[in-house]
Amino acid sequence: MSLADITAGMAEKVAANGGIAGKVVTFDFGDDGAVRIDGKASPATVSNDNGDTDCRVKVSMADFVDIASGKQNAQMAFMMGKLKVEGDMGIALQLGKILG
Repeated sequence: MSLADITAGMAEKVAANGGIAGKVVTFDFGDDGAVRIDGKASPATVSNDNGDTDCRVKVSMADFVDIASGKQNAQMAFMMGKLKVEGDMGIALQLGKILG
């Protein structure tokens, strides 16, 4: 799955479920790029900007795909160090409702 595929999929889910009002979340895939959900915009927007964010979720693209497809549990990935959260942990806990 490419960064463009992930970005398009997130854009569809954010359009259907909304964003986290007033917050910005970035999924940081390292050298593979980033996907940013801007809940400060109305409606929420999804881009590949890697700028300022309220919450940064660092994860490899392969692990993200496994988590998104249900092959890997996000909480286990966090406990194993495969997924790291910087910034507002409360936002990270709400991501399931956005992307679910």
